[in-house]
Amino acid sequence: MSFRACYGATGPHPAVPPGRLFFVVYGAEACLPPEIHQGSPRVQAFDESMQEQLRRDDVDFVDERRWRAAIRNARYNQALMRYQQRFVHCRELRAGDLVLRRILNRAGLHKLSPSWEGPFKVTEVCRPGCVRLVTEDGVPLPNPWNIEHLRKFYT
Repeated sequence: MSFRACYGATGPHPAVPPGRLFFVVYGAEACLPPEIHQGSPRVQAFDESMQEQLRRDDVDFVDERRWRAAIRNARYNQALMRYQQRFVHCRELRAGDLVLRRILNRAGLHKLSPSWEGPFKVTEVCRPGCVRLVTEDGVPLPNPWNIEHLRKFYT
């Protein structure tokens, strides 16, 4: 009996082409060296010709497996799009909007301290989801802020 490792610690076996590596390894069980030397029932029941036929069948059904994977991927993308349309709401800020800024560093604050500070005025939209802010006194903040850390302030 000959046993060949298809994938080892150093990489794929040189006899296995890269495209077939998944099908050669998938579903196969590892066999420990003591099992081979002592002749465990699993090793004795191993039939090389049957394994070769199973490997050939896996290669023959590669198109069907790819087709099923493409269908599964399409279903996942459709479910993701439905979720996105139902639960994710677009937030846009324009120049002149008043916003509250999340307090990111809560060191020295207790649990009843406010989580938001402001209001600040949006001066410009750098790119979608990123804005520059100015305080009520007209002092600009040094860095642009991500819209994720801002909340619209209604007066």
